[in-house]
Amino acid sequence: MSKKILITDDEPHIRLLLEQALEDLEDYDVEFFFAENGEIALDIIREEKPGLVLLDVMMPKMNGFDVCKTVKRDWEMSDVYIIMLTAKGQEYDKDKGLDVGADLYMTKPFNPDEIMAHAIRVLEIELD
Repeated sequence: MSKKILITDDEPHIRLLLEQALEDLEDYDVEFFFAENGEIALDIIREEKPGLVLLDVMMPKMNGFDVCKTVKRDWEMSDVYIIMLTAKGQEYDKDKGLDVGADLYMTKPFNPDEIMAHAIRVLEIELD
């Protein structure tokens, strides 16, 4: 399992908040990557093959649903765990996220401790 996390959100403060929530994982050799839109996210996923992607839904250039569909269906990268983070909390949106291959769908505001717990589990990190 790749110990790389890609944080994709068009809002700089959300990217920073997620980085701060997960920064202790750097002590476990986790590497972080950042993207402000879906196109950049796809480039990073293709090059770096992160083990975990935190993916916003509403972004410019390419939305999170399309990014997820490309990664999971078109590229068949089942080993990339995608958590969709979005303000769109309606059941329809959640179903659409899961339908395009998201492993987990979480609404904003999110609990940083919950994000950390998922990252530890997904990346199979053994805490000291």
